[in-house]
Amino acid sequence: MSEKNVETGDARLLRRVDRVIGDLRRGEFAVVNGAGQSVLLQAAENVSTQSLAQLAAQGPIALALTRRRAAAVGLAAPADAPGGSVVLTLPPNTEPAYLHTLADPGAAVVGMGLTAPGGDHLVDAAVELTKLARLLPAAVIVTLTPDAAARFAAAEGLLTIDAGDIFAYQAEAARNLRIVSEARVPLEDAEETRLVHFRPGDGGVGHVAIVIGEPDPSQPVLIRLHSECFTGDLLGSLRCDCGDQLRGAIAEIARSGGGVVLYLSQEGRGIGLANKLRAYELQDAGFDTVDANELLGFDADERVYLPAAAMLRQLGFNRVRLLTNNPEKIDQLGRSGIEVVERVAHAFPANAHNERYLRTKATRSGHML
Repeated sequence: MSEKNVETGDARLLRRVDRVIGDLRRGEFAVVNGAGQSVLLQAAENVSTQSLAQLAAQGPIALALTRRRAAAVGLAAPADAPGGSVVLTLPPNTEPAYLHTLADPGAAVVGMGLTAPGGDHLVDAAVELTKLARLLPAAVIVTLTPDAAARFAAAEGLLTIDAGDIFAYQAEAARNLRIVSEARVPLEDAEETRLVHFRPGDGGVGHVAIVIGEPDPSQPVLIRLHSECFTGDLLGSLRCDCGDQLRGAIAEIARSGGGVVLYLSQEGRGIGLANKLRAYELQDAGFDTVDANELLGFDADERVYLPAAAMLRQLGFNRVRLLTNNPEKIDQLGRSGIEVVERVAHAFPANAHNERYLRTKATRSGHML
């Protein structure tokens, strides 16, 4: 077998998790294995009467939510309960609409006033898998023995994955990023530009480096970490300042003589476009951007910058001047081995549609001016 066809353990991990993510997004089941037990799950937003019946036939069904979403519907876990999730046991005749209400941030707050046990490592992994799939972070689960889970998976043609692989997925995807293509692409404000596309070993979500000019690796390079924003970057949305930040960074880097914009596939602070639009609905109802993400069941910011650090190293840059107002980007790059020698302010005027959004980033997310 040629070296090209040899698949490493890391690549197998990525491939398996990515395939299970695809299954969940299509509304199918997944099986996650832990220490001595397994969980059969389906993303809560995709459940149907038929799929709930299939799940209930395997054992008692339950709903796993993040603690943030559980709190929003009045379902609390004891403060000393383990795990980052909450588990609500469900009756066998549970209707899909009830689960959609509990999972859907656009639904009215239910105010259940109940206490439920916290989830364990295996349940946390099931919920994390829904996050990786960019679905609402809620799963209908059935706890099974490993043998029973294996029989179900074989009958349904499902892959099974280990809980640890789910938590390792994002770090492994970053470590496996490789340059797959590049080309010169003159831009309006930076004619001497080339785009470099990076893809992880499993062929999953890629990222792009916008390399402007000929930056010198022996000197700290001026860079911008920019998370993709379909609405702001492409459509010119006035709800955010993302389009201004992207085009402003390209122009400023070009004026400085060269540098890099890393365009990262982390729409909506890492929650995906569909969930970002759900958050917008909540903002229209009066919630700010932080509360909206948390009502969805996510953290205020789900982004990770391990891919950015891996891309910079492959481009030959280890010391940077970072265009940002976000201290988290500085901290994460530093923890990933990239030295930030200077923070360069990067802010643009507000408009009537994004003034509250920008104020919230400063007052609640610690963004600098």
